[in-house]
Amino acid sequence: MTDTHVAAPAPAATAPPPGEPGNTALARAALLLLRGRTLVVLVVLIIIFSSISSEYLTQSNLILMTKHVAINAILAIGVTFVILTGGIDLSVGSIAGLASMVAGGLLFKGLNFPGGTVFFSVAVVILIGIVVGALVGAVNGLLVTRFKVAPFIATLGMLYVARGAAQLHSNGGTYPDLAGTEARGNTGFGFIGVDSVLGIPVAVWIMVVVAAAAIVVTTKTPFGKRIFAVGGNERAAVLSGIRVNRIKIAVYVISGACAALAGLLLTSELGAAYPDTATTYELNAIAAAVLGGTALSGGRGTIIGTVMGAFVIGFLSDGLVLVGVSTFWQSVVKGAVIVFAVITEQAQQRLQSNLAKRTA
Repeated sequence: MTDTHVAAPAPAATAPPPGEPGNTALARAALLLLRGRTLVVLVVLIIIFSSISSEYLTQSNLILMTKHVAINAILAIGVTFVILTGGIDLSVGSIAGLASMVAGGLLFKGLNFPGGTVFFSVAVVILIGIVVGALVGAVNGLLVTRFKVAPFIATLGMLYVARGAAQLHSNGGTYPDLAGTEARGNTGFGFIGVDSVLGIPVAVWIMVVVAAAAIVVTTKTPFGKRIFAVGGNERAAVLSGIRVNRIKIAVYVISGACAALAGLLLTSELGAAYPDTATTYELNAIAAAVLGGTALSGGRGTIIGTVMGAFVIGFLSDGLVLVGVSTFWQSVVKGAVIVFAVITEQAQQRLQSNLAKRTA
């Protein structure tokens, strides 16, 4: 062995570069905290509101809050698919309203044909409402992919188009009674929004099914991997043979279908359909996705995180109402939460990048 070999310094003795923190344990702990920030915020909210109001953690209030969360979570899950590809969908609230009016019209007055009026069963009405949402989502996808309209502009335009179509459907009126009649075979619409199974609202069970399906799609299927690939690096996805346009259209279809389902649940809960159903709900959905760790630039995010974000938004909103906070301040707090979510997501990415460089 030569003297050179003997004198070579061990890698472990190398001093850290100037300005770089030498203690990575603290940085890793901070990264772990940032990754679990949604759960931490949720726990903090529960502690704060339960200490202010004794009604907050009662069984009835928890069930009610979770039911409210379910509608926003389903909306947010659909939006997450779009954001993962680097897009955005501002039209989901209006799509929910349009699906609500279509379903309400079919249940309340049926569909007129030359030979008479046809009333569909509740299952068919629900299916038609979801198809309407999926079709509007497909139009969004075509605008983005075929006509190269920026997702923000395309879905903003569809926000107005879908809401206007909902208003035109009834000339701005409301379909007040959706209970149906036995003779028409269209009873039972209230089941999905009002009834419970094993003490848990049906809407919550539907949220669980939708979330489970979305988790499987995003983590276990080639389609899910392609969604992340498109959002992570669209150019690389194209070069690898991924049909990017098809993926983008598909995620907008999924978003539209989820929005329609959320609108139907909300309509069932209210027992009536009106054109302004789910107004501004798109903001809560996007906030839930971002708060749950979905990057607005695309390529990063989880469905579980989005659902957790929906719980934070829902529990925060209902908690503020329960303790008597003004609706104006509620808007301020929600806006602050969205900004906080974006700041912490960026901080997480910077810290993760620094740790990767340090351990490379």
